[in-house]
Amino acid sequence: MKKINIPNEDAINIGSFFLRVACALMLVHGWKKLSNFSEMSANFEDPLHVGNTVSLALTVFAEFFCTIFVVAGLFTRIALLPLIFSFIVIIFVVHAHDPFKDREAALMYLLIYLATFYVGPGKYSLDNLLRK
Repeated sequence: MKKINIPNEDAINIGSFFLRVACALMLVHGWKKLSNFSEMSANFEDPLHVGNTVSLALTVFAEFFCTIFVVAGLFTRIALLPLIFSFIVIIFVVHAHDPFKDREAALMYLLIYLATFYVGPGKYSLDNLLRK
């Protein structure tokens, strides 16, 4: 039986970079909400009971602005916290009674965010440049 090849540090850093790039897919959703903010605010879900407009603003903050920070690798773990929280709310509150297939994409995003939080921004990030 062949030995399992444990990835070296460079492979982990490249994997971390690709996880952060995968997070960029969320920018499409955040931009749609940001560019249609006034039209969406009246009817946006309010699962935290803070008001439709505030809920939309918090979602835009997470999905658009925090995603930019994550992709750039700047304040990565801090920027992931609103995204992780948002997707926990989406999966377990907003779509709690929907079939699994309707929550599958949100679950995939949540898993990407959790993996990125766990491994960190990696060597190829602005966080790494700031540490030097």
